Amino acid sequence: MTHTVTAGIDGSRESLAAAAWAADEAVIRDLPLRLIHVGSDRAGPLTRHIEPEARRRRALGLLDDAAQYVRSGRAGLRVETVLLSGEPVEQLCAAGEDADLLVLGSRGLGSLTGFVTGSVSLAVLAHIRRPVVLVRAQPSQEAAEAVSPGDEVVVGLDLPADGDVLAHAFAHADRHGSGLRVVHSWQLPPLYGPDTTGVINVLMDEIGAEARGGVQEALAPWTEKYPGVAVETRCRHGLAADDLVEASGNAALVVVGLRRRATTWGVHIGPVVHAVVHHTAAPVAIVPHD
Repeated sequence: MTHTVTAGIDGSRESLAAAAWAADEAVIRDLPLRLIHVGSDRAGPLTRHIEPEARRRRALGLLDDAAQYVRSGRAGLRVETVLLSGEPVEQLCAAGEDADLLVLGSRGLGSLTGFVTGSVSLAVLAHIRRPVVLVRAQPSQEAAEAVSPGDEVVVGLDLPADGDVLAHAFAHADRHGSGLRVVHSWQLPPLYGPDTTGVINVLMDEIGAEARGGVQEALAPWTEKYPGVAVETRCRHGLAADDLVEASGNAALVVVGLRRRATTWGVHIGPVVHAVVHHTAAPVAIVPHD
């Protein structure tokens, strides 16, 4: 694996926002930034009448413009540009597997942008084994300047906890000097019978206490490893997707796990990841795990 932070470039505002976020992360990690553009071997409806060499020059121009954009104000940033050709999913996954982190642009409320549109983005998330960060762009420069970025990392915690997800969240918070908000949501099991009011009250107390104990047990080794990270936990009855979106209002980064699944029905990222990616303004780190 090459130790880099890699960002995908397609000329959109979203990909430039991703490149800027990736550049800041590369600086704080003291790693080079790799900017990649994937040009498909097959010409589309809008490019079939453009000569291959002209498409290549345009792609190189996009990369050069993005490199110039991210170098501004970041002294010492090491930038490499790479033009790739082939199937976008295959190339993006390969680039992500070869990097410490892959960063892509996201439109948030809607489909992902550029060469990761629709099923391509889902396929990348479903097949890649390394963390991916999706970054949204503000609707305008004025809006971007008016936004006060959050200063905490929010992580969705499932039980039993996955170490890769917590490792990513704690390490990011530690590097950036941020606090960490841990969100765990639990549900009551289905109950049947003529009168379950009393049972529900008892179960709420029991399951809530068990969940809080599980959260503290899962966090113990990480709070010991990162004593400088201030941790706040939110453990309550509710829906994980709703609670994570709500908690992300002041987040600098939202971290969620993505369980890799083999399915005959195509790509599946799950309702929690789907909701957070599409309804969270903050950058979202998706950490695949078994």
